Amino acid sequence: MNPLAQQLNNTLQEETPQVYAMLSTLGKQIYFPKEGILSQSAEAGSKAKKYNATIGIATEGKGPMHLSVIQDTLSAYAPKDLYPYAPPQGKPELRTAWRNKMLQENPSLEGKSFGNPMVTNALTHGLSIVADLFADAGDAVIYPDKNWENYELTFGIRRGAEIVNFPLYTPDYKFNSEGLREAILAQKDKGKAIVVLNFPNNPTGYTPSLEDGDQIIAALLAGAEAGIKLVVVTDDAYFGLFFEDSLQESLFGKLAGLHPNILPIKVDGATKEEYVWGFRVGFITFASESAAALAALEQKALGIIRATISSCSHPSQTFVLHALNSPEFASQKQEKFNVMKGRANKVKAILDSGKYGDVWDYYPFNSGYFMCLKLNTVDADQLRVHLLDQYQIGTIALGETDLRVAFSCIEEEYLQDLFDTIYQGVLDLQG
Repeated sequence: MNPLAQQLNNTLQEETPQVYAMLSTLGKQIYFPKEGILSQSAEAGSKAKKYNATIGIATEGKGPMHLSVIQDTLSAYAPKDLYPYAPPQGKPELRTAWRNKMLQENPSLEGKSFGNPMVTNALTHGLSIVADLFADAGDAVIYPDKNWENYELTFGIRRGAEIVNFPLYTPDYKFNSEGLREAILAQKDKGKAIVVLNFPNNPTGYTPSLEDGDQIIAALLAGAEAGIKLVVVTDDAYFGLFFEDSLQESLFGKLAGLHPNILPIKVDGATKEEYVWGFRVGFITFASESAAALAALEQKALGIIRATISSCSHPSQTFVLHALNSPEFASQKQEKFNVMKGRANKVKAILDSGKYGDVWDYYPFNSGYFMCLKLNTVDADQLRVHLLDQYQIGTIALGETDLRVAFSCIEEEYLQDLFDTIYQGVLDLQG
């Protein structure tokens, strides 16, 4: 094993032995090279005042070389903030700005020990880092039966983990915290599990209540007290889009410092929160009572980044940082929130109108981008195909009964027609 990897492992064994035990084989082997090109270039950046012939970019006129056909469309930004490589952990100013945003929006983080967010190539990359660091073949990865399909690829197919699902809802459509507890405690013989919490949920648009949030924490704590080492990931892709009375914070804040057997990891990003899907700017943040352990985990995450994508897009980070620092940011974001909330409320009013008889129910939704119909009389995929072929309407079929509808991409004035047409599609198939 590389001495640098062993040094990081020694730190984790001494500071947080429970976290060391959570690492995958790859997680134990990975490290960030201190004597590599990036570290030597960083050293030269501070000392090589005469000539800096280290990193592989081209320069001209004391700045990064660039083409006018590109810079002319980006003239509001200095070339130094666009063309050079960003640090593998992300632009320092952006990391600070995002951490400040996290503290502002999650009061429960105040006084807690957590690291500086590291920039990822959006949330999928952040989840992939978690999988690489902590998931080995056969490890249990626990999340609800209604979930984002990419979890299966990221944890199951890529890393060979065992996917353990539990029903998202109780019979009275509350969050199934008892199902979560049972799924966790069932891993006692393995002694380890990864738990993924995604609120607002994709595909249902559901966020638990404050009371349910406390029960989720209690379920995780029960597993930790039973000796199970838990990597708990809050997938906060749609954070902030809370339209009703529900949790308004990430559970990451309550998880930080909760128990030595719990390693909280927050995966979030500007992607959906700031409506910049194509920018691919996300973040991964670790929580630990040990500053040395946080530093070691960051170095291992850096090793994964270096070994896969090297670093994330510098222009995208610059654009997001500019937005976060803009005086108009809060008001513009509130304006878009109001639009999204208006669409969600309109959908709920349409579905509660009694117009559609008993052809479907809908799962509770109160946040995010989506909602799900539960079809009672026709197959979801047959309806999806029929709506496409006959009415040029696109939806997502999930299993036999569930049809996901993204109200995020339908103007409010067209929502009534959308659901009327879906209803007509059901009637068509019923004959």
